[in-house]
Amino acid sequence: MASIVLIHGGGFAASCWDLLLPALTAPAIAVDLPGRGAHPAELGSVTFADCAASVAADVDAAGLADIVLVGHSMAGCTIPGVMKLLGDRVRHSVFVACTVPDDATSCLDMLDPGFRERATEAEPSGGSGLLGSDLARTVFGNDLDDEQFAWCLARMVPEAPGLPAEPVSLAPLRSPTPRTWIRTMRDVIVPPDRQLRYVGNVGGDCSVVDLDAAHMCMISQPAALAAALDKIAAAS
Repeated sequence: MASIVLIHGGGFAASCWDLLLPALTAPAIAVDLPGRGAHPAELGSVTFADCAASVAADVDAAGLADIVLVGHSMAGCTIPGVMKLLGDRVRHSVFVACTVPDDATSCLDMLDPGFRERATEAEPSGGSGLLGSDLARTVFGNDLDDEQFAWCLARMVPEAPGLPAEPVSLAPLRSPTPRTWIRTMRDVIVPPDRQLRYVGNVGGDCSVVDLDAAHMCMISQPAALAAALDKIAAAS
């Protein structure tokens, strides 16, 4: 059985996976990207190349050989770089409600105009770089109860400001690595039909698993997500 490596999305750290980890049978680690948690860094200078290098270093430090790479949301832009660095050690790549922009475009380019305007013009809460609670409830919390949303909100962190606008190269996805897409059917920020477009960008005969959940499925449906990931790890 391969080990699972969990990569968080934008505005979060490794702690967003805390409800999922106990539900997994496969060995697993959750990593912090640069500028949060175990990897302090100047957020203003963080790039997707930095993110990929950080994940690869954490995999090396953990002594992992065969891995299932799992990314959530904006981690869809980090996964290609990790695949390039780790090569055939990545036995399977899993994209959970990810944004995978068209080649040489950015996450902001792919947002619906209404969300793009809110994301770029809204002042983060208290000038802290955190997404405001009202917008967070809209894009992250539409299937979370009050307790779950409070748990989610408590784990949000400032995001590296350059990442959403950084163009992404999809060249590393031109590889034989198996891949699966977890499509969140109640997602607001990355709607199900938009996710199918991103599946096309991922390529490689990507399998699709539909999950009755919204964007933060590791919080609302940890058991269901864990079951899907364990099945992939067992076969990898």
